Amino acid sequence: MRILITGIHGFVGSNLVEYMKEKHEIYGLDIVAPEKEGVVKTFSWNSVDKDEMPSFDVIIHLAGKAHDTKNKSQADVYFKVNTDLTKKIYDYALSHEVKKFIFFSSVKAAADMVPGDVLTEDIVPAPVGPYGESKIAAENYILSCETERIEKGMETYIMRPCMIHGPGNKGNLNLLYCVVSKRIPWPLGAFDNRRSFTSIDNLCFVMDRMIELPVESGIYHMGDDEALSTNELIEVICKALGRKAHIWRLPQGMMNGLAKIGGWMHLPLNPERLRKLTENYVVSNEKIKHAIGIEKMPVRADEGLEKTIRSFKNAKL
Repeated sequence: MRILITGIHGFVGSNLVEYMKEKHEIYGLDIVAPEKEGVVKTFSWNSVDKDEMPSFDVIIHLAGKAHDTKNKSQADVYFKVNTDLTKKIYDYALSHEVKKFIFFSSVKAAADMVPGDVLTEDIVPAPVGPYGESKIAAENYILSCETERIEKGMETYIMRPCMIHGPGNKGNLNLLYCVVSKRIPWPLGAFDNRRSFTSIDNLCFVMDRMIELPVESGIYHMGDDEALSTNELIEVICKALGRKAHIWRLPQGMMNGLAKIGGWMHLPLNPERLRKLTENYVVSNEKIKHAIGIEKMPVRADEGLEKTIRSFKNAKL
């Protein structure tokens, strides 16, 4: 098939190209257009306005403004990129007989905190902050075009992955790796939180199946089968480093008290950061597995994470 990938030079786009280039004809759409092995041509966003691109069977829309964990980005930047560009490329898809459109949103479009035990697609979205709000605005625009989509015969998928990782990825895992690699003990071992992750290998496998199989349009959460605690994640990091994990199980009450003091004194450990480090965020992947006809993902969560951590070690981060 002829596939257009927006944001093709990013982490996910690069991995999808590597995974699909032998089977499909791949084109890119990005703000930069260097030559890339496996990509026929990369277009600029002006090409959408000028209608200069060939026809496509599938569009995978990855381009977006990532979550700024330092909160330095202006809110309007998120909406200009995450919402407005999605509207532009979705309108293009509707008017150009595209068969399948896949939009990469985020679980943060659904919830900043998981109510209950597991986040499922049935949740009423309640994003917090401009990143999640801009993603849900894009989702809502796509859903508002449902009648036209059905008339055009185009299948549309809204993907909500939890934290994606893999070799070459630069994200929060890097920060935790840098702390652990310096042999700094982890002081929050008493908090037994669990989080879901998304291995890039599992993501590429799912995308390949969604492109080739008759999957029903809809919203799909994406994650590995197993959720890991932060303690287990530190064990994985130390295993990749060939070291013993140093986890301190200091009393939760003491750590909560220290976080409050940190908030008053504007220190790195404050109540909000402690909540983020110790909260549960488990995401269900049952709907997407049922849709593509599998019982389990090909890569276990700990295997994928260890592969990612080994890439940090090899890069000497």
